[in-house]
Amino acid sequence: MLDLLFEDKTGELTAENEKMLQDLLTYAANYMKLEGEIELSLTIVDDKEIHAINKEYRNIDRPTDVISFAIEDQGEDEMEILGLPDDLPRELGDLFISIDKVREQAVDYGHSFERELGFLALHGFLHLNGYDHMEEADEKEMFGLQKEILDAYGLKRD
Repeated sequence: MLDLLFEDKTGELTAENEKMLQDLLTYAANYMKLEGEIELSLTIVDDKEIHAINKEYRNIDRPTDVISFAIEDQGEDEMEILGLPDDLPRELGDLFISIDKVREQAVDYGHSFERELGFLALHGFLHLNGYDHMEEADEKEMFGLQKEILDAYGLKRD
């Protein structure tokens, strides 16, 4: 069961957009056979806010489309937390999506706003689940799974 903590700081998404995001990420969790209670937050922001987040946490001085902060990614100097109750939900982390980039990239890639929004949400969701695209083989695996899920859900490229 996926519990999505959703916030649209821009006020630009419709109730249908929010429902699609909830349904898509729930579909992806089921598709990937993730078990138990799962939580993640998804916040829709503008370019100005995602730029500030990107600069502060990634030291990249420009806006980006999606940023994911995976809770389960253990940093070099971090210790594993032991002794937590087994019945706590698994917290995946936090996603931030720029509404400005959604609009811009939907036009650039020639598909719908909804398809780009879903693509970015799923892309971030896969990052929260340990996928990345730093190496060619990893990129092929991640993007292949991303396409499979989007196609199966019905958000195919136009």
